[in-house]
Amino acid sequence: MNVDLLLGLQWGDEGKGKIVDFLAPRYSMVARFQGGPNAGHTLEFDGIKHVLHQIPSGIFRNDIKNVIGNGVVLDPVIFKKEIEALAQFHLDPKKNLFISKKTQLIVPTHRLLDAAYEKAKGEKKIGSTLKGIGPTYQDKIARVGLRVGDIVSPHFKEKYHKLVEKHCAILKNHTIDYELEVLEQEFFQSITFLKEFPLIESEYFINDHINDGAKVLAEGAQGSLLDIDFGSYPFVTSSNTTSSGACSGLGIAPNKIGEVYGIFKAYCTRVGSGPFPTELFDTDGERMQKEGHEFGATTGRPRRCGWLDLPALKYAIMINGVTQLFMMKADVLSIFDKIKICTGYRRPGGKEMDIFPYEVVDDDLEPIYHEMDGWNVSLKGISEYELLPQALKNYVTYLEEELKVPINIVSVGPDRKETIWRSQVLA
Repeated sequence: MNVDLLLGLQWGDEGKGKIVDFLAPRYSMVARFQGGPNAGHTLEFDGIKHVLHQIPSGIFRNDIKNVIGNGVVLDPVIFKKEIEALAQFHLDPKKNLFISKKTQLIVPTHRLLDAAYEKAKGEKKIGSTLKGIGPTYQDKIARVGLRVGDIVSPHFKEKYHKLVEKHCAILKNHTIDYELEVLEQEFFQSITFLKEFPLIESEYFINDHINDGAKVLAEGAQGSLLDIDFGSYPFVTSSNTTSSGACSGLGIAPNKIGEVYGIFKAYCTRVGSGPFPTELFDTDGERMQKEGHEFGATTGRPRRCGWLDLPALKYAIMINGVTQLFMMKADVLSIFDKIKICTGYRRPGGKEMDIFPYEVVDDDLEPIYHEMDGWNVSLKGISEYELLPQALKNYVTYLEEELKVPINIVSVGPDRKETIWRSQVLA
């Protein structure tokens, strides 16, 4: 079992990028298994903030191989810009970044379709990032999409134009302005750039790595509550963000999986539309948003904020088989005298439940709260768990008792140094 998984357990934005970067030295490969440029993984070290969208978060470690897996959808234009932004850090991604030939390509008309579909929904928008993710996954399932391996085919442009013709026929039914020739010029320049990277049979590459006894960290994007099957449908992403997605998104067998690291914030956030039972509409929510700098790393949109939701978190732990928990952004709650934790919901009519229900989208669920004392002191400079305020340690203990899974990392700030180990059994 040489593959460990790292997953978000909420609606994304849990802090996966920081933890991948933090754990990376324990691995020789980091592999992204789903999602695309709708992800925004933020890393901070040496006083500099970095946001990665498609590139695995181990890229800042020169001795680690990074793989973009077959479950990912890749926008060559955004990829080129991301790589160019790394130049200032004196990295050579062409040596340690590998791309699966089976990775699906996002073409310009995918982004146009995304915008057209979202506009057509009117007030029922799902909050798409408009990066073309959904339409690309649609083409994948419809078996008409383009893959990275196609770009080296002598028939690539023929395949491209055949797909674009389908898209343009659909766009005729929507009121959206675009100049395809301008978009295509940048796209084909980016395709030429993409050819400079190692394009691989990733399933063999990864499994050979595993069979050699090396360790792989599989990096997920978005969060479990955005999973296409198990999230708050239809307000979800278009891929499997849960642990099962790592097997299909990298070509690894379930018996190769070891630890499943589940990341969650000490509170909850959500970007875009969709149900959010513990969302705060008062000054506490505003303070939480301001203190946590809660704005989307990809879209810049303000994140909705609320107290921690235990039924939703227990649900995510169950469907992922989480073995260890990492709690992020404990420092953000330092501003509160009292902290609330949702332990269940009250449905219309008064019936109470403690599970994350199918009706979470349609019912107006009232959260049932357990209240605890806050720590209300700065966590700046604290590097050992025992030195944390007792109220914070009580919070951690309460969560462990409820969740039945150990919390082995507590993050107290955005920098990689502001990460407190509780246990050395991580990998």
